Amino acid sequence: MLLNNHVEIYKKMPFHIKTNSVMNPTIGDVYYKGDNTWSETYADRKVYTNKSDADAVKATTVTKNGVTYAPKHFTNSTVVSE
Repeated sequence: MLLNNHVEIYKKMPFHIKTNSVMNPTIGDVYYKGDNTWSETYADRKVYTNKSDADAVKATTVTKNGVTYAPKHFTNSTVVSE
């Protein structure tokens, strides 16, 4: 029974996307805010209820001049629940 309670709590944990700052590596982690913007402020991060929703955003691709690629900030990012 106790294990089931922990599993239920895990399922409800919020997820977010983070990566290392490319512009200024001394900053450390930056967090995805949505609308193609990032913030070094943890409280500004976009929160996803489901890991699959965050994974879908992380898998974003762009097609430009017939070439499809994953933007570097998403390629190097991770979906986490902290």
